[in-house]
Amino acid sequence: MRRLLPLILLALLIISTLQASSPADTLQSRPLRVMEWNVENLFDTVHDEGFQDQEFLPGSERRWTSHRYWQKMTELARVVVAVGEDGGIPDLIGLCEVENDSVLTTFTRRSVLRHLGYRYVMSRSEDLRGVDVALLYQPARFGLIDYRSIRVPSREHGFRPTRDFLLVRGRVLTSSGVDTLQVMIVHLPSRAGGYEGDQNRALAARLLWSVADSIVGQGGKLLVMGDFNASSSDRIFRRTSLLCTDDQRDSGSYCFQGFWQWLDHIYVSQDIKTRGKARTVRFPWLLEENKTYGCDMPRRTFRGPAYHGGISDHLPVLLDLLW
Repeated sequence: MRRLLPLILLALLIISTLQASSPADTLQSRPLRVMEWNVENLFDTVHDEGFQDQEFLPGSERRWTSHRYWQKMTELARVVVAVGEDGGIPDLIGLCEVENDSVLTTFTRRSVLRHLGYRYVMSRSEDLRGVDVALLYQPARFGLIDYRSIRVPSREHGFRPTRDFLLVRGRVLTSSGVDTLQVMIVHLPSRAGGYEGDQNRALAARLLWSVADSIVGQGGKLLVMGDFNASSSDRIFRRTSLLCTDDQRDSGSYCFQGFWQWLDHIYVSQDIKTRGKARTVRFPWLLEENKTYGCDMPRRTFRGPAYHGGISDHLPVLLDLLW
């Protein structure tokens, strides 16, 4: 019975969320809710030919089994549904570190999220481990027009291939009619690569701002979200005319050795209005006490190669857009 209790509670949350999002709840009656989350190595348990995903197989050092995979899926879905208890489920969810279609199909159609009707699109990048970015969306709130991957030319500059950007166009219903919103999901190169990693990240950022400038310069409404592997004060952000929505009163989305920082961001073009600032989701089960550093930190899935049983080493970031 103890094992069933979390699933029963989750089912009740889904029912209440669906009731809160009934047809009477029109598109104009609430903001467009956006969430971004680096979900820390969301791999399935099957090898993808051509990618270095062997560490996430049942026989690997990480011992990534089907049971652990499904446990993580359930916990991720639990967070999405719980967010919906206060203001509605996210209409758009940008995900970083997802492996493939198999993972996203499982998440949207076989986990408890299948009751919420999410659809998804994702990038197809050259990342050596095979991780990509994705956008989950509610079709009634975001009418998909098209999408494409944008390749960062890392290999051409002698750097390690990184994740593509995912650019998605969709229609949203506003108080004055139908408008087009473009959404870009990004996961810039890691800071672990030293000088080469910094140069690769700067290269990706230049491409990002170039694409953003082109869209905004033509009058498009643009939202950019993802894991930038850099704080908003980093020099890679100096060129952008987009608005950073981070709530600086919030400690941030990622904690390293007891030091909290914003690595995950949601940026918007200046013609998009928001209700407040982007804030992190801090449900108690997403955090744990770290006695070494004397603070709470995200309850991560792995500590090094050792399975730790948490959900992610990043916290979700939430923002409401006003239309």
